[in-house]
Amino acid sequence: MFRNQYDSDVTVWSPQGRLHQVEYAMEAVKLGSATVALKSKTHALILALKRATSELSAHQKKMILIDTHLGVTISGLTADARVLSRWMRSECLNHKYAYNDCMPVSRLISMLGNKMQLCTQRYNRRPYGVGLLIAGYDDQGPHIFQTCPSANYHDCRAMAVGARSQSARTYLERHLDEFADCSAEQLLKHGLRALRDTLPNELELNTKNVAIGLVGKDTHFRVFDEVETGLYLAMIEGEERRGGGAPGGGAVEQDDGPPPAPGPDGGDDRPDPQVVVAMETE
Repeated sequence: MFRNQYDSDVTVWSPQGRLHQVEYAMEAVKLGSATVALKSKTHALILALKRATSELSAHQKKMILIDTHLGVTISGLTADARVLSRWMRSECLNHKYAYNDCMPVSRLISMLGNKMQLCTQRYNRRPYGVGLLIAGYDDQGPHIFQTCPSANYHDCRAMAVGARSQSARTYLERHLDEFADCSAEQLLKHGLRALRDTLPNELELNTKNVAIGLVGKDTHFRVFDEVETGLYLAMIEGEERRGGGAPGGGAVEQDDGPPPAPGPDGGDDRPDPQVVVAMETE
């Protein structure tokens, strides 16, 4: 995107009917580190890829506890996420004080969408440059919601946002029918495989750069510590990635032996190259 005369204010429409300031905020979400969410009939799971600004700094926190039945993971501007998460905590506390019960997830998301939309309607505000994946459990069962800077929100069965998240969405779409009947452990394995696909080939998941949050029936929302995360990472260690590469990220080198001797006419008698199937498409 290039700066033009229609992007100086969030309330200015371009001749094509676009709000450029809102689109810039959505680009900030695409640049954030990847995060994945999926659910079964009994559990909702969120996973996030954490970044460190340098080797001297700790990895940035990407998962936030909202209430005992609700948690969020973020992609985009962390400062905007802290503002929204603090507001969500206040709303959950007020509801619990008034009704002595946890706030329904869909009601909270509806109120959050109204709050975010105000920033797209007033000239003295800017859109929140963060996308949230919310996992919750209430009387209606487990929920996964996605929110956008444009104030749209979606009820999802599985979703991935952030940098290189298209690879994770492809994995989730391919295995979508399996999630409903999965146990919590199987759901975690699917989530880690999807998150691993967002990494470059030379990188691997480890206990430092992965955050896992789980909520479900008779299970309060909790963020796994490094020991628990390491146990689940060990379960998928050694598996081939979706692209068919080696577990370490590089290609497997094969020793084909010495080259064949030249033919009588001086040519090469080696057979024609065969197409190698890297992955199953069905």
